[in-house]
Amino acid sequence: MDYLMILAEAASNSGAEAAEETTTVVPIDVFWNHITTLGLIEALTFVSFGAVCLFYGWRVFKILVVICFGLLGMVLGITVTNKIVGLSNQLMGGLIGMVLLSVLSVPLMRWAVCILGGMAGGTVTSGIWYATGLPENMIWAGALIGMIAGGMISFIVFKVAVILFSSLGGSALLVVGLLAVLCSGHIGATEQVHNLVINHKWFLPVALIIPTAVGVIVQHKFVKGSKEWDI
Repeated sequence: MDYLMILAEAASNSGAEAAEETTTVVPIDVFWNHITTLGLIEALTFVSFGAVCLFYGWRVFKILVVICFGLLGMVLGITVTNKIVGLSNQLMGGLIGMVLLSVLSVPLMRWAVCILGGMAGGTVTSGIWYATGLPENMIWAGALIGMIAGGMISFIVFKVAVILFSSLGGSALLVVGLLAVLCSGHIGATEQVHNLVINHKWFLPVALIIPTAVGVIVQHKFVKGSKEWDI
């Protein structure tokens, strides 16, 4: 009888863990691992580059677009070659994808910026969805709303797309770098940051959206005061 009770309890626990795994969509643990693996110099580099993108992304948006599509092409190339020809050609596939999308993004700069603006809008709305505690398995709905809204705004007002994606990218680099700097100190600070990142769903979206909003406001003022800015 005791064995039956133990088996029943184990089955119920495994079922609860499986249900929890199916509802957990946002890879917070992966994000935390990236923070903790950054060295101090790398974290400070993230902070510096993130601040430049956050406030002056409109000045270097063409370079940022090429870099973003190069990274996207590298990921797609590695994924495709891994599924088609195996692990041995991942590097070559990644390089081909990186060069291909980087080159294509130059003549299609306006379209590339609009795509990045839509992705930035989807990131913001999915972050709000996650912060408010809505079901994670439906977070794609929140992301889809933001992507549609961001894409439409980007096609109507091109400068908005530039400001939005550069502010969001700079904010992400800045937040990751600052959290990594905090975690590189004593253990108490690392535990506090870990608690905020893992146990409080509102923390990361708020930490990402607030600098993004500041960057949008500041860049908008800079763009209005610059007569030479154009694609």
